[in-house]
Amino acid sequence: MNRKKRVDQGNITQLAQKLGSELEKRGWCATSAESCTGGAIAAAITSVAGASSWFDGAVVSYANRIKSAVLSVDSNDLDQFGAVSEPVVRQMACGVLAMMDANLAVAVSGIAGPDGGTPDKPVGTVWIAWAHAEGQEPVQIDAKCFLLSGDRAEVQIQTVIEALKGMLAIVDEHLL
Repeated sequence: MNRKKRVDQGNITQLAQKLGSELEKRGWCATSAESCTGGAIAAAITSVAGASSWFDGAVVSYANRIKSAVLSVDSNDLDQFGAVSEPVVRQMACGVLAMMDANLAVAVSGIAGPDGGTPDKPVGTVWIAWAHAEGQEPVQIDAKCFLLSGDRAEVQIQTVIEALKGMLAIVDEHLL
């Protein structure tokens, strides 16, 4: 168990370093809006030396009232779809992208467990959205639902990995 977590942490560090390098080459800034990871994406990013040149900050929006008040998530969507939903993570990503005046944002909301799951949204259900904009281009948003396995820490680690991989994919699409 400890070996797997160390391997995962190594993957996270490598992904964060590569992301930082690619963002810096493009002169881009990244940010995150996090619920189920509680700031772990921001922690991974800021563990990279020099991250301040491509990362200004993040929002940990664990409570729905923070999602609404800080990230401008529509409270009707929170009521109708729940915090762990595509409409909510899309709005979280757009909200933090605008707030931080960044080029790339990731937002995550999920059920890490061990409790909180339902038949429709079991433990391990995580929605991730990525939003990006460059210059005057309109914001582009993509979202994906994951069903991750393991205990709470493992779900959180897997979420960070998927979030960073998605950010890297977007950066890689924008050649220098």
